[in-house]
Amino acid sequence: MSDLEHDSGMQAASTPHGDASVSVIIVSFWTGPLLMRSAMSALRQPHVREVIVVDNGNWADEMDRLRELADYSEKLIIISGHGNIGYAAGCNKGAANATGEYIFILNPDAILPDEAVGDMLAESARLDGGWMLGAKLINPDGTEQAGSRRSTLTPWRAFVEMTKLYNFAPRHPYFRRFNYHKEPCPGQLTEVPVISGACMLMKRETYFSIDGMDANYFLHVEDVDFCLRLARAGGKIYFTPKVDILHFKSSSRESRIRVELRKAKSMVRYFFTHFRDPYPSVFLYVVSALIWLGFAMRTVMIMIRRMLALVGLKQSGPDTVRRGYAAARNRARS
Repeated sequence: MSDLEHDSGMQAASTPHGDASVSVIIVSFWTGPLLMRSAMSALRQPHVREVIVVDNGNWADEMDRLRELADYSEKLIIISGHGNIGYAAGCNKGAANATGEYIFILNPDAILPDEAVGDMLAESARLDGGWMLGAKLINPDGTEQAGSRRSTLTPWRAFVEMTKLYNFAPRHPYFRRFNYHKEPCPGQLTEVPVISGACMLMKRETYFSIDGMDANYFLHVEDVDFCLRLARAGGKIYFTPKVDILHFKSSSRESRIRVELRKAKSMVRYFFTHFRDPYPSVFLYVVSALIWLGFAMRTVMIMIRRMLALVGLKQSGPDTVRRGYAAARNRARS
């Protein structure tokens, strides 16, 4: 048993799929009204024993409304008071308090359709050993979102993405892209190297078999790292196209520049943690330099958009997120 599982003081149950108990873990940081929608969509699922919201920091009025909901539903558990410990550490904190046989990690801006958990459990019935299952993430316009199914992130693949080498030979296996959403979606359960941390279903024992998420990743890449470590431990990762989960990206009110900074740090850490041996050090440093160059360029663009917004020449923030955020607030208040 891992130290993380020992801290929780709970053992995984053993029940058939028909009576399976699922602990949904939602880690939230300044998410807004989408948090309520996400939690309610999880509470409606028949197989869900509990919905654990790990409050890394949120609007006071949104948390008040969530606590009011918790007064009416014993299934809703709120963990707060620890500050912003990061997404990976938040998932671990939620998992340590989970009592279900299965753990379902769900982003606070992801909305589950009715019977989503039951359908994913049914899909997993044919799987053996240590497995993890992800669903099809969709944008508000219904298109498949990047991240649902992905390749293993290697320094070479990152180099191909950053330099756009895939444009020269898009069908060559050496130039295959990280995300698969531009490729035809499979019609059935399919094994893939990586799924998104926005939606991860697995047995509780599988989560703790590799000591959960690596808390050294504060934000971003923790899901990629988790998939790689699980695969190296003998586990398998699967994607099902039979469940569509609506995902509003970039819903947090966190500073975009700070998010990009943490993403860059996480990527560099990931590459030096897992690929020091197979890759020459000079290539890792080249990739790291490109990562930081990309961060600098995105920071400049963010600052330019902010200045344009201040003088009224350009609205700040992605249109899709703004519309989704406003729609979620209106629905949550109704």
